[in-house]
Amino acid sequence: MAAYVLIPGAASGPWYWHRVEAELRRRGHDVAAVDLPCEDDSAGLAEYAATVVDAIGDRTGVVLVAHSFGGFTAPLVCDRVPVDLLVMVQAQIPAPGESPAQWTANTGYEQARREQDERDGRAPGDDDTDLFFNDTPPDLVAQAQQHARGQSATPFTEPWPLAAWPDVPTKFVLARDDRFFPAAYMRRIVRERLGITPDELPGDHCLMLGHPTELADRLEAYRTRA
Repeated sequence: MAAYVLIPGAASGPWYWHRVEAELRRRGHDVAAVDLPCEDDSAGLAEYAATVVDAIGDRTGVVLVAHSFGGFTAPLVCDRVPVDLLVMVQAQIPAPGESPAQWTANTGYEQARREQDERDGRAPGDDDTDLFFNDTPPDLVAQAQQHARGQSATPFTEPWPLAAWPDVPTKFVLARDDRFFPAAYMRRIVRERLGITPDELPGDHCLMLGHPTELADRLEAYRTRA
């Protein structure tokens, strides 16, 4: 049995992991989806990491899985507690000293999004639903909107404090149908910043909702081969 600890992205919570959590529990694993203090203006990256460390507790054999903005928190956790495997799921990959607010400019995000919007025929002011959920079943999109949360700007202003990526085996799952973090853009960042080739799955930015079984299969494959 493994201990999977799941970190959500910005403005989201444990609910976004509920389908993957159920898949992993069905396979006999211990699973904790973390509830980050995303609406608390006093909480920054250190507090986010501390929340995940508290959720891990005395668990061993930890597989830490981070989605989207959770990529800024997960390596900080690996620097504090033993983690067997880190899996980044369509996650941001920070550089030393880089704040989340700087990440977009440093990685060329705006240009990548403009090019993706042109391919998709999106215009400024269009509904953002299909930006994040273009491959998610409609009933789950409706539920996701009910579970949307506020997001404090506090952690976005803080420089990422590590001098280097932690010495932990790291894998990356790329969502090939994501319109928010376009696939070609993410392939480049993963290659440049982690020096690895991502594994690709179908799905939009929240592929854990639309493709929970495929993602659980991939996580299990990583774990058993680690």
